[in-house]
Amino acid sequence: MGPPIGVVSRSTLMSKRDRNPASAALRRKAWMLIVLAACWLPCVGLWAGTSDDATRLRALYQNLKPQLDNNAFHRRMYLDSQESFSTVTGEVYAEVDYPFATVSNVLDYQSQGLANWCELLILHPNIKYCRAPGTNSDNMLALNISKREAAAELPATYRLYFRYDAAARAPGYFKVKLHADSGPLNTRDYQIVLEAVQLGSNRTFLHLTYAFSYGLVGRLAMKSFLATFDRGKIGFTNVAGPSAAQAEYVDGIRGLVERNTMRYYLAIDAYLATLSSPPDKQLEQRLSTWFNSSEQYARQLHEIDRQQYLRMKQDEYRRQQTE
Repeated sequence: MGPPIGVVSRSTLMSKRDRNPASAALRRKAWMLIVLAACWLPCVGLWAGTSDDATRLRALYQNLKPQLDNNAFHRRMYLDSQESFSTVTGEVYAEVDYPFATVSNVLDYQSQGLANWCELLILHPNIKYCRAPGTNSDNMLALNISKREAAAELPATYRLYFRYDAAARAPGYFKVKLHADSGPLNTRDYQIVLEAVQLGSNRTFLHLTYAFSYGLVGRLAMKSFLATFDRGKIGFTNVAGPSAAQAEYVDGIRGLVERNTMRYYLAIDAYLATLSSPPDKQLEQRLSTWFNSSEQYARQLHEIDRQQYLRMKQDEYRRQQTE
């Protein structure tokens, strides 16, 4: 029994079409265009998103120019922080005299990005060890951190596992994220995020974020830690009113995150500043650059003297290369 009148069977239609090679070729070409269009549209969305990020960061740079031009840091940077009941965040915005390609090649290049981040993170006095324990494809960093800015054996430190993610990339823009699920003192959701945008042939605008979260138990543990090990320490934000006779700087958890955000930024800056030095001189110069920069803000960042810091970090760097 044939098909009902007015309805053409699929097999009949296909057999008639196949008789014309030109039609078949045209249909194949049309089908390929449809497939390419389907693949292309999501890609447009991805690149538009990162292009929007670049536009947003450049607009933020323009808005922050008054703070970059006039501040107490004696460099073109601005520091901000926020604290809620469950999260604390520190941010540094800085204009640096390094070409965007230089910054991108060392901090956003996946095959070397893990090793490069360890090279700079170890400059922080509380970071005692940093290695990529797996392959580059694992994108993981193992960090050991200590409570005090002093020499410590690894068993006495806390290990965090950060996942490295090249989160976004567009011409003249990139963003990388380091994220750890958990940390010491019942804290969690540690994030170190760096995004950068090209300003000119030799200038780059950086936005560094350092943040972590905590519940009620973690918040109580943090307060106990601060009362024991952090008493009298301050951050950078002046919380005194405009009519106050003298500055009053933020303390507590917010002061802690401001100090660490600044330390991480100074580590990035010291790493970039020594890239042109001979390889066998880079570590010594990075350590000296980091310490000298931190001493510009001694009221907030001074913990140990220069020789103690240099000796401690050289020992930790050697340990990092062998264990």
